[in-house]
Amino acid sequence: MHMEHKAGDKLFVDFAGKKLAIRDRTTGIVRPVEVFVAILGASNLTYVEAVMTQRKHDFIAVNVNALHYFGGVPRAIVPDCLKSGVSKGDKYEPEINPEYFDFARHYGTTILPARPHKPRDKAMVEGAVKIVYTWIYARLRDRIFYSLEELNRAIREELAHYNGRKMQRYGQSRRELFDEIEKAALQGLPAERYEIREYKQLKAQFNYHVYLSVDKHYYSVPYRFRGKQIDVLFTASAVELYHNNARIAFHKRDRTKYGYTTVQEHMPPNHRWRDDWNAEKLIGWAESIGNEVKTVVEAVLASRQHPEQGYKTCLGILNLAKSYENVRLANACRRAIEYERYTYRMIKNILQNNMDVRVEEPTLFDRTVPLHENIRGRDYYTQEEA
Repeated sequence: MHMEHKAGDKLFVDFAGKKLAIRDRTTGIVRPVEVFVAILGASNLTYVEAVMTQRKHDFIAVNVNALHYFGGVPRAIVPDCLKSGVSKGDKYEPEINPEYFDFARHYGTTILPARPHKPRDKAMVEGAVKIVYTWIYARLRDRIFYSLEELNRAIREELAHYNGRKMQRYGQSRRELFDEIEKAALQGLPAERYEIREYKQLKAQFNYHVYLSVDKHYYSVPYRFRGKQIDVLFTASAVELYHNNARIAFHKRDRTKYGYTTVQEHMPPNHRWRDDWNAEKLIGWAESIGNEVKTVVEAVLASRQHPEQGYKTCLGILNLAKSYENVRLANACRRAIEYERYTYRMIKNILQNNMDVRVEEPTLFDRTVPLHENIRGRDYYTQEEA
């Protein structure tokens, strides 16, 4: 059956059966390498790249490179049923590898694997591979390459000639046909280039963190997901956590062994309160009310074996400012300092009983001595000694 391919609709991808090779400059050992081929359905514009293996990371990397070579994204990508892209081949509902699915999600395209044992589903790329053998492999067969980068530079040079060569059927080159009918039909590339992700399925622990064993590090999820199965996608720089295909957390990747990366909003309320406060924050709040309050808070924190033991007491004292004016709280703390009683209950009692309002106490004795005939002055004793 003759197939008409719509512009921007499908990109066919596959690995060539025949391999190219690179040679180790020191040992002289020749190592075979895989060759990836991608071809757009409507214009036949082709992309070719050598890669070390057909494994998942290499396969996704060359898919990314192909999309950026074309400068746009087709509506669907049609791979063979290789394990790097398809977890389980099926005629009706194939299972896409999670990492490959994530790549497709990032670029807003769909993966449509060819049916198992149905080479007609990928006839275009099969044909492209044969032409690549003639126009690229043949031209490189007598050359020796010492690195993958060197080999790919040569491939790109030959590929430019290949895509620029006129096709007899159309009277145009693949590049010209692409520019005319397919370039505008492709979807735009996203702002950021795809960064290859690894996938794991982990269970959120009772402390609402998942343990990423490759880093020996813990990452938080909202506490309501503890005990749930979490899909973890991670790159060299980030960790994304999903539950039922919805992203529930995002973290910068941290390789600190046995460390914890925790978002405060993920904590239950009782844990969040404990994490909210530290000695510096309490002292700063106290100082904003008055130096006396700061002195009391510092005394409370210093009197406990661990500063956290005094957090509640300090918060209780500071929150008295909500019921009483700052000036009164400062005065009450001054009284507490005089009594050397640095407790919430003491300061609250001072305020409730209005003991913070300072009243001038009458002096018990008048310092001036009144004049009286029975009181002898200094002169009396001086004369007697003389």
